[in-house]
Amino acid sequence: MKKSILIPLFVLWIGIVTGQPARQPVEVRVVPEHADWCVARGERIRFSVSVWKDGHYLSDVPLEYECGPEKMSAMRRDRLVYKGGELSVDAGSSEIPGFVSCRVEVEFDGKKYSDIAKVGVDPQAIEAVAEMPDDFDQFWDREIAALAAVPLDARMTLMPERCTGRSNVYHVSFQNDRPGSRIYGILSVPKAPGHYPAILNVPGAGVRPYQGDTYLSDEGFISLTIGIHGIPVNLDAEVYESLSNGALDHYWVQGLDSREDFYYRRVYLGLVRSIDFIYSLPQFDGCFVAVSGGSQGGALSIVAAALDKRVSCYTAFYPALCDLTGYLNGRAAGWPAMFRYEKDKDRETIERKAAVSAYYDVVNFARKVNVPGFFSWGYKDEVCPPTSMYAAYNAVKAPKKLAVYPDTGHWNYPEQWVKKQHFIKSMIPNQQ
Repeated sequence: MKKSILIPLFVLWIGIVTGQPARQPVEVRVVPEHADWCVARGERIRFSVSVWKDGHYLSDVPLEYECGPEKMSAMRRDRLVYKGGELSVDAGSSEIPGFVSCRVEVEFDGKKYSDIAKVGVDPQAIEAVAEMPDDFDQFWDREIAALAAVPLDARMTLMPERCTGRSNVYHVSFQNDRPGSRIYGILSVPKAPGHYPAILNVPGAGVRPYQGDTYLSDEGFISLTIGIHGIPVNLDAEVYESLSNGALDHYWVQGLDSREDFYYRRVYLGLVRSIDFIYSLPQFDGCFVAVSGGSQGGALSIVAAALDKRVSCYTAFYPALCDLTGYLNGRAAGWPAMFRYEKDKDRETIERKAAVSAYYDVVNFARKVNVPGFFSWGYKDEVCPPTSMYAAYNAVKAPKKLAVYPDTGHWNYPEQWVKKQHFIKSMIPNQQ
């Protein structure tokens, strides 16, 4: 039997882990003089700058600012002595859809403090620069078809110390793209007899253990949280630190010379295998799978929705891996900005890597999505620039919702997660 989702406990937990920046004794505030942080093409862009300490304006402190297209060379910059109050900064105008940023830095008592804000210039008109390979569908259809020859070989180990009164928790694994290559994760399943909808939680970038999500399973979901690196997700922290600084250092560019060898090939195929695993569970309701994640996980949510028709809906917070060749075309690209610092290397190598990246660019998967999606991000994000995220979002033709919280960076407010949960709930048949 399906159960309604209760929000408060989940929100309490998520508020702890979303990474909202801590306050500092000196606060630099950069705010667009446009209520919705957006302007039309050709409209003048202005930012209001102020510096605060103990709730009052500071004065007579050195201040520097620079303005220009997001993540690109500054078009305007200046140094001055901030005298207190509101300082208006003219950032010019732009005829090109995208984002214009203003970064401000002050020095006080020998320490530097900074802030950044961005204004969207007709962001709904941003078009991706990513090119769709002619054989994109054939490549992924062939890769997914090959999975059928690999036995799932699912393994589950109960973790009594993580179980709750309403949920059982397991460390699980199953074979991925070839025998011996495995996906590991934490599975939380309601104890009460019945058949339940499922959520696949996909991870942000990095190498780490995972706890799973009993908040969702306690309220009537099967919840599967996966890692992407083919290693157990319940090991000691030092194991992940060693791998992060060793074999998995910069994993996001490993094998980029070949579409068959690129690191994310096994990751993307692992999404399909994860859904295979969910479908193998006797507690699964057999019809509803949502995929959810942020940053790298936001990217993987979109990819899963495009690759696997069994996905019912998806949610993506500040998705990475969007419009990867942006820097080769004079504008911001998504994390991991793989061509930002390589564009001066030999042209043949860059072109080969760029061609491979097209098979993994989230924009090209966004173009293939056919199920509803929920997106949320902020305009101050420096990890996943909003230019790149809008490039992917605007490429989606299926039903979609976007909740913008302009003053957030690569983090989110609990309210955004509440909206995400309500969206997922609204997608479940027979739910209100």
